[in-house]
Amino acid sequence: MPLRVLIDGTSLPVPEARSLWQRFGAWMNEHKGDLAGFAQTEGFASVHPELHGGEPVLVVSRSAPQKPYASATTKRGRPATSQASPTRPGRRR
Repeated sequence: MPLRVLIDGTSLPVPEARSLWQRFGAWMNEHKGDLAGFAQTEGFASVHPELHGGEPVLVVSRSAPQKPYASATTKRGRPATSQASPTRPGRRR
């Protein structure tokens, strides 16, 4: 699955996107929930992980303010995880 990065609405080429995702993952492992710190370290105003059509996307901006850390939001398309409701075993008569 390709890892996408949008910087101010423009997609990064795959190798650059993969590299940014790797740095993002390493940062978040060391600094739980510190999106603003990662954005600042990379020279951006904000970074937000989102799901677009069920695929992970880092949405990065040079001007949009950082929002508090939250679960990845879903944009366009179905949610990333769709769980069927649990079924009850049938009753025998």
